[in-house]
Amino acid sequence: MDSGIIGYGAYVPRHRIKVEQIARVWGADAPSYKRGLMLREKSVPTPDQDTITMSVEASRHAIRRAGIDAQKIGAIYIGSESHPYAVKPSGTTVAEAIGATPDIHCADFEFACKAGSEGMFVAMSLVEANQMEYALGIGADTSQGAPGDALEYSASAGAAAFVFGKEKRIAECEHTYSFMTDTPDFWRREYQFYPRHAGRFTGEPAYFKHVLSCAKKIMERSGTTAKDFRWAVFHQPNGKFPMRAAKKLGFEKEQVEQGWLSPTLGNTYSGSSPMGLSAILDVASPGDRILMVSYGSGAGSDGFIWKATDRIKEVQGLAPQTREQLENDPIYIDYGTYAKFRGKIRKLAN
Repeated sequence: MDSGIIGYGAYVPRHRIKVEQIARVWGADAPSYKRGLMLREKSVPTPDQDTITMSVEASRHAIRRAGIDAQKIGAIYIGSESHPYAVKPSGTTVAEAIGATPDIHCADFEFACKAGSEGMFVAMSLVEANQMEYALGIGADTSQGAPGDALEYSASAGAAAFVFGKEKRIAECEHTYSFMTDTPDFWRREYQFYPRHAGRFTGEPAYFKHVLSCAKKIMERSGTTAKDFRWAVFHQPNGKFPMRAAKKLGFEKEQVEQGWLSPTLGNTYSGSSPMGLSAILDVASPGDRILMVSYGSGAGSDGFIWKATDRIKEVQGLAPQTREQLENDPIYIDYGTYAKFRGKIRKLAN
């Protein structure tokens, strides 16, 4: 492809809650979550943070690295399960906040946790088709888990944004591939506040079938094996699943660790694999090849093969790096504060 990533950025909320805090309230075994799902803590958005505010921050970082005027961006696509409004776009607010012009195309995407990679694919495709000079693809979420549900230990918040263009690319896209089936492993109807899931069913027939099928097919089509990649990142519903997928595909732990954020970040849903990619781009060297595979319940995976260019080193220090945000100065909160922040405590009507 002639189009690729010319700028990237991520945003991680500073507040965190440890799995022990959640387990203590519900009488659960915290060590089992640490061992079984490889989770230690997760990010928590404050009441004034949502998909839009995080998208704005990530986009500003991406535009700074791209070194372009935001008014030249021709499209903004935001993938999320947690758009603040059911009927009002997130994209128009983000566009105005970053200084884009009204002469722009915006759309909000949804496909469970695959919505972020979906927005990236469409943004890049429009640039490839010469419909516009630059386009912005974003994956962001403030995901929710019902109180006491296993999902509460992982559902977190974060965002990643990517500016696509043809000139001054920092990562070329060598191949793309998508794999989809009708697999109802996770869902939420319009009137429901919390999503529901099919427990263990979300593993083998859902996550692993789609992630592995997508990864195997894109490697087959590109004539590559795990040894041809310096890095790999997979959707991270917990810490265990992406590592297990990587092992099945022949990847070593060292190839996955840099983008493996979930043990301390949690599952950022639509931002999961895109944020992992941003962490990898923070340290990538020219010529490094990166495999990225997203996953969204319902169910499907998008696969990308990226190759870092000589320009990658020029932009890495131009904006806050992903792991830097994740590891520096976290603010730890108790379950009561977490429940207040996430709207889990609701006043009764008089």
